[in-house]
Amino acid sequence: MWRIIYLLPFISGWLLLLISEQFFVLSLVNGITQLILFTFIVCLPTWYTGRMSFVDIGWPWGLTLIGVLTWIYGEGDSLRVAIISIAYIFAGSRMGIGAIKLLISGHLDKELPRYEFQKKRWLKVGKTNIALTMQVEVILQGLANASFLAFPAFIISTNPSEEISIFEMIGIAVWIISFIMESVADVQKLTYLRAMKKSGARNMVCNIGLWKYSRHPNYFAEWMVWNALVIASIPSWLKLYPSMSETMFALVGMGLFLISRIMYVTLVTYTGAIPSEYYSLQKRPAYKDYQQTTNMFFPGPTKEN
Repeated sequence: MWRIIYLLPFISGWLLLLISEQFFVLSLVNGITQLILFTFIVCLPTWYTGRMSFVDIGWPWGLTLIGVLTWIYGEGDSLRVAIISIAYIFAGSRMGIGAIKLLISGHLDKELPRYEFQKKRWLKVGKTNIALTMQVEVILQGLANASFLAFPAFIISTNPSEEISIFEMIGIAVWIISFIMESVADVQKLTYLRAMKKSGARNMVCNIGLWKYSRHPNYFAEWMVWNALVIASIPSWLKLYPSMSETMFALVGMGLFLISRIMYVTLVTYTGAIPSEYYSLQKRPAYKDYQQTTNMFFPGPTKEN
């Protein structure tokens, strides 16, 4: 029963989109295609191999799918629809291509550490049916793509106005800055790891560039990418008010703003910072000092040890 309870908020989010006249077609097609994608790319491989890492393939390509469907079915201003569609397609494909590279290189032949950490959590609280629990977890990821993570794209795609709002300009600017920040952080860490490998140094702590100000600047930037989409969605959400009941309008708004909380929890406690640091502390002796001098998530000045 507890497993179903975990899924209920995301099922409710999808149903909210389905019963909204403005989002019915998009949410129906998206829900069905996300189901097909996750069944064959995530659920079946997870069941067969006992590894959840296939989520890293299905989830980003699911975002790309949201972008494609929004471009096809979006009925709002064509420029606005194109911009939000490209944002999803670009971000999803970037992560999706990276996941495929991991698959081809053999890195997904064993479970990724963040998913191993999840299994440790389950065993600690007495969840012994790991195979079933994994299925619930990966289905939850698919439902997130079918519900809350699609809200910005679907809401923006309904806006027929040709006038660009200040909120949309701010959202686009924050999205671009955050996307660049995430990419720079990834490149800096990869460059550092290659340099350490070339020098023969092992298990060193990356504390250069953006990593001097946050232990997880890539996760922070990813969170800000989603906050940017929420900001950019505000004018389009407000334009829905005349065509919706007050209750429906409020629920859609709650779903939109809930994205920030969902992504924060995911990137900090669920599959992000905390699982990553659990293994970093075991592998890297200097990581404890790094924790004491550098903020975990929000960038800030280095602290004295």
